Amino acid sequence: MPPAVPPLLPLLLPLLLLAAARPAAPPHRPTFTCGGVVSGESGFIGSEGFPGVYPPNSKCTWKITVPEGKVVVLSFRYLDLESDALCRYDFVDIYSGHGSGQRIGRFCGTVKPGALVSSSNKMLVQMTSDANTAGSGFIAKFSAAEPNERGDQYCGGRLEKPSGSFHTPNWPERDYPAGVTCSWHIVAPKNQLIELKFEKFDVERDNYCRYDYVSVFNGGEINDAKRIGKYCGDSPPAPILSEKNELLIQFLSDLSLTADGFIGHYKFRPKKLPTTTALPTTTTVPATSTVKPTVALCQQKCKRSGTLESNYCSSNFVITGTVITTVPRAGSLHATISIINVYKEGNLAIQQAGKNMSAKILVMCKQCPLIRRGLNYIIMGQVEEDGRGKVYPNSFVMSFKTKNSKILNALKNKTCQN
Repeated sequence: MPPAVPPLLPLLLPLLLLAAARPAAPPHRPTFTCGGVVSGESGFIGSEGFPGVYPPNSKCTWKITVPEGKVVVLSFRYLDLESDALCRYDFVDIYSGHGSGQRIGRFCGTVKPGALVSSSNKMLVQMTSDANTAGSGFIAKFSAAEPNERGDQYCGGRLEKPSGSFHTPNWPERDYPAGVTCSWHIVAPKNQLIELKFEKFDVERDNYCRYDYVSVFNGGEINDAKRIGKYCGDSPPAPILSEKNELLIQFLSDLSLTADGFIGHYKFRPKKLPTTTALPTTTTVPATSTVKPTVALCQQKCKRSGTLESNYCSSNFVITGTVITTVPRAGSLHATISIINVYKEGNLAIQQAGKNMSAKILVMCKQCPLIRRGLNYIIMGQVEEDGRGKVYPNSFVMSFKTKNSKILNALKNKTCQN
């Protein structure tokens, strides 16, 4: 005789089957908004709406704070922003502290930087987007670390003792890791200067130091106009002396080849001693020399002489391009050119990201020849040892029109006599 069925079971059975057929509740996903204030030992920040497309025309700021006595380490888990060689359109800026003083780096595209370390227990992250192309944005983890902690990803920081050393991660046991960004900010008292020497130096070699490199800047921020030099290869740069009481050393390795790395030493020096800044040189890429224009040079009458044809062979480089940035400094002008075409390259350092090419030029006298941001030009000039183009008042620069291309192409096929 079959067992008796409980009287309520026929009523409960449909409900039990319905419950079993329901899918499990989806896992909780964090919702990312535009900026915010976050604190603690660790956590995540992400672009607004991640993993959906981030909105256009926005600026979002995150202020991160970890416990006192520690530093912030930020590691990108995902990055997908509009790609541009100079990160002009959509980008993420990382600053040490909650102000906008010392920028650790600016990033865009899809290649994640290495771990970024602040010099204090505060970090500011700011994402900016323009009106056009967008991607999925970013997600990054922040965590607290001891200031002197060393390892595959921790490096950089603020150095304030009268003397000290700094080195690449893993030094001297093994090669530095790929995908690392380190920034050391050395700060002396106001009345002192900083002397910097590299004892050992081995960074992936490249003619223009495009992949792994060390850059040294006067002041506390990454600023091309204040860059003393950019170094790679296996020859230590010559000793460096700061202009004032701050230096910033930035080390970056890409995601491919690595090398032994380096160790550097610094010490403070009284400002009152007679000093001259030694322009650092390497066998790979000499330092960027900052040339102050003489008064006589810039008082010459500013008038273009000759023709395209007569100036072509006497120039080291000939390009057409759009002026995208201009930075006046000490009577000269530092400009970045987005290249339309290269007719004569010489030793001009050309940066390439995808199909976009750009080059940096120094206009010795900022009013002569006069170039304006956003306009197209034919630029002929000489090249410094570090690959930067140099334009003098007598260099040939003119507005670029499509009709000029025919003449330039003809000149490109012409053989110049030495």
